[in-house]
Amino acid sequence: MDVRNGAGPHDGPKGAGQDGHVPEPGGGTGTGAGTRGRGRAETEEERADRRWQELLQEIRVAQTGVQILLGFLLTVVFTPPFHDLARTDKTIYLVTVVLGSLATGALIGPVSFHRIVSGRRVKPQAVVWASRLTFTGMLLLLATLTAALCLILRVATHDPYVPWLVSAVLAWYLVCWFVLPLWVRTRGTADEG
Repeated sequence: MDVRNGAGPHDGPKGAGQDGHVPEPGGGTGTGAGTRGRGRAETEEERADRRWQELLQEIRVAQTGVQILLGFLLTVVFTPPFHDLARTDKTIYLVTVVLGSLATGALIGPVSFHRIVSGRRVKPQAVVWASRLTFTGMLLLLATLTAALCLILRVATHDPYVPWLVSAVLAWYLVCWFVLPLWVRTRGTADEG
């Protein structure tokens, strides 16, 4: 019996939960006992399959955005106005391209990860690692978008208010991507308690 995730001796398949994975809030194993009455009757493998499908849907959205942005950024260097940019703007551009490349790698990584470990009976662990790669990719995408916005506004306006505008947009991203979901998660956990 694994006390860490509330699994009983009759919950799920033999050995479920022994990888140390803590289930999602509201998720559960087996009959759903001990999950505040909202658990799913699913085995560890079924939960891993469901979480993998959910993760794939999330990755598709992020991958599309980062690939379009990176594709655009890669073409900029071949335009005549690029060579007239100030040294600082060229540096911001290079940092933005590297960040976009890293974000693309992290967001495509789960697909490669899944393909390499497929059939090895490690899907629950694969889901955890793919989730970590996706979160890392989201942070890198956030940095890429912020750097790209900074570069575009600097080149387009040359105004001193650019850092303030970029900071405001960054704050908006942080609220939408992290603060609001964490607030709902915390509030939901407090309401259930």
